[in-house]
Amino acid sequence: MATTPMRDGPPPDVTDEDLAAMHDDPRFVDLKRRLFRFIVPATVVFFAWYFLYALMSAYARDFMGTVLFGNINVALVFGLLQFISTFGIAWAYSRYAARQYDPQAQELHDEIHYGGEAR
Repeated sequence: MATTPMRDGPPPDVTDEDLAAMHDDPRFVDLKRRLFRFIVPATVVFFAWYFLYALMSAYARDFMGTVLFGNINVALVFGLLQFISTFGIAWAYSRYAARQYDPQAQELHDEIHYGGEAR
């Protein structure tokens, strides 16, 4: 008689065949597609923004040196916006993962390790 493994302690061993079968599962393929649907555009936008900042710092020095008020110039504002955009992307990814990615990933994890038993 087969029993469901207990969740106390480490999960049971998973064979290479189990992993290969899960890798071809349409739900896993959909999970990877949804992850890349967020990561690729976010990465492209961030690097484009970063390279714009770096190129403008190198080649548009007059513009970047434009004083906005007091001792604050365009370059300083762009530099601070780099930090803000980094935290914004991290926050957006966290929300996206919690809503769109983690529930299905947990379901697939439970299925491969515990035979589909719900948490």
